[in-house]
Amino acid sequence: MAEGTFKSLKFKPNNTKEFGITLRKRVNEYFKTNDIERTGDYRIWIKVIVMPLMYIVPFLFIITDNYGGNMLSFYGLWLLMGVGIAGCGLSIMHDACHGSLSKNKKVNEFVGAIALGFVSGSTTNWKIQHNVLHHSFTNVAGFDEDVSPKGVMRFSPQEPRKSFYKYQAYYAWFFYGLMTFLWATIKDFGQLFHFRDMGLLKSQGKTFKGQMFALIVRKVAYYAIIMALPLYVLDVPWYHILGAWFAMHFLAGMVLALIFQSGHITPDTEFPIPDEKDQVEGDFAFHQLVTTANFAPSNKILSWYVGGLNYQIEHHLFPHVSHVHLPALAKIVEETALEFGLPYNSEPSFIGAVVSHTKFLNHLGNVA
Repeated sequence: MAEGTFKSLKFKPNNTKEFGITLRKRVNEYFKTNDIERTGDYRIWIKVIVMPLMYIVPFLFIITDNYGGNMLSFYGLWLLMGVGIAGCGLSIMHDACHGSLSKNKKVNEFVGAIALGFVSGSTTNWKIQHNVLHHSFTNVAGFDEDVSPKGVMRFSPQEPRKSFYKYQAYYAWFFYGLMTFLWATIKDFGQLFHFRDMGLLKSQGKTFKGQMFALIVRKVAYYAIIMALPLYVLDVPWYHILGAWFAMHFLAGMVLALIFQSGHITPDTEFPIPDEKDQVEGDFAFHQLVTTANFAPSNKILSWYVGGLNYQIEHHLFPHVSHVHLPALAKIVEETALEFGLPYNSEPSFIGAVVSHTKFLNHLGNVA
């Protein structure tokens, strides 16, 4: 996709079309038979309360000087906030911004804005990058910006290889850790200009001026609370506050990156190449099935914390279904895929998924 333009990818249905039709019927029947909504239930509302507390409570301990004067405890509380940031993003904001947390659109918008507010991020930018570009064009270089990191790393076989990419399996971790740090600093501003030039802000019914004003207000409020307040009330050197804040973001960024990368940048997932008409083989369901991967499906603690995003296949097939239903849908999807002779990529453990991702990074860095 050329800079400053937006083109729509088209799907070219093949003999796998029946898979998507059958799968949708079976999933619809599941919700109908069990008489349940596709949005979240009490399980996600527990998270709406618990996850923010993992961020807010440690911060209250910090600014009220209740960490025992111990710098190890001081940094530990900030790191716990990092765990809270990632949890809020994965378990709350993700559902809310997909419109699957609640049937009420305003509730989704409010909860999504609050959860993303912990890194002062723009929900508009996030929805464009994630909902529009990533979910519509998963793993297609030049369309899905998640696999097009603009020269820093190579996430797709279609991206040109540079000599220093042979080291990316080692330095990738540093850049992964910068994910929420960049959100909190410069990323949103660059994306606003980028999405304006692509015409994507207008397509979402947003204006550049309005979004820029809202973003500046959000950033000012964020830094007043998270940085200026501790500097004002605590007798702690500024470099410790800055260092602890960065450590918080680095941990949060690492967690988020590993969850998302392990679901897409793997040896088993495909990276479809559009033809001259911007068409890819297969329909939407087939495309999502072959470009995503699950991991650690039996790890209930991990699944709870990451908002069911270890079930990436089911999430991509049904992005408007709350993550609380994904484990049940996984059985239906796997059985249907096997019935049609299609792949169902699933790594048994999270560690195994990270190892596979690392090996694939190394492969992409060394093979043209």
